[in-house]
Amino acid sequence: MTDYFSVIPAKAAPGLPGRGTVASEARGQSGGAPRAALDPSPGGQPLRAVPGIRGGDEVIYEEQALPATRVRGYWQSVFYRLRYDPVTLVFAAIVLLIVLAAVFAPLLAPFDPYKESIAGRLKPFGWRDHPLGTDELGRDMLSRLLFGGRVSLLMGIVPVLIASLVGGMLGVVGGFVGGRTNTAIMRTMDVFYAFPSVLLAVAIAGAMGGGMANGMLALTLVFIPPICRVAETATTQVRALDFIEAARASGARTMTIIRYHVLGNVLGPVFIYASSLVSVSILLAAGLSFLGLGVRPPVPDWGLMLSTLRQSIYVVPFVCALPGLAIFITSICCNLVSDGMRAAMDVRM
Repeated sequence: MTDYFSVIPAKAAPGLPGRGTVASEARGQSGGAPRAALDPSPGGQPLRAVPGIRGGDEVIYEEQALPATRVRGYWQSVFYRLRYDPVTLVFAAIVLLIVLAAVFAPLLAPFDPYKESIAGRLKPFGWRDHPLGTDELGRDMLSRLLFGGRVSLLMGIVPVLIASLVGGMLGVVGGFVGGRTNTAIMRTMDVFYAFPSVLLAVAIAGAMGGGMANGMLALTLVFIPPICRVAETATTQVRALDFIEAARASGARTMTIIRYHVLGNVLGPVFIYASSLVSVSILLAAGLSFLGLGVRPPVPDWGLMLSTLRQSIYVVPFVCALPGLAIFITSICCNLVSDGMRAAMDVRM
């Protein structure tokens, strides 16, 4: 015969605090120990027999909670995915080394990047303690590459940061408020979309004049419209969700809803897109300097170095290609890191 249990509520057993559950055990011919029982109440949990308490054919059970399962938060899940993405980690380490080399350029540079030597013009690798040779004015290439990385990275990161703040704010306001405000903001952004980014940057920098500050301002104006478009799209999607309607019904103000409910859902897409613009900004900054609309001589900059060395490409081709190689490595590493971060932050992937 098959054993079965009938679980019934019971009062606390003598000598035991609280309440328990009594399970009446009906044995067949085989007998045996009682099996686990379930609490008959809704949402009941597994029951465990109280040792040493047994009376007749009844065994007293007490409730036993299920083990809690720890759930990772969003950012914990992002870092967990990045830990097991070797490609992203390798290229992120390369980008970190480039940034550290640029920051500590005064300590790592073997020579003064502005010191000229007419006798040492256009020398190959390893000439007189110059590991990467010299340029057209006899200046050490390694020193100028290190100091040029500071300018190139600065012009690549700062415009993206400023454009993320300004464009993100305009996109969130336009997407959440809607109506005429959205129309006015987005139609203004569409005017900038009518021109290619390179042509727009050249036109703005040419109108304002050369220089590092004007070049950064031109790049900032170029990056504001696409970031504003991304923020506005994400905000429009979040605005229609139920928790936003619940916050409005509870009497929360507009700024409170944007601060505590909207920004947390919009920053992810904006951050992913902005990280992909860093490499574009480095390329555009190098292009402006190459055309004479960015950094002015004798300030070391990768784009400007590529422009001044292009006439000597047949004399020392490998030395002249070093600034272009630095731009290529930095851009491709930033792109791959951005792709890895997008894959880690996209919960659908």
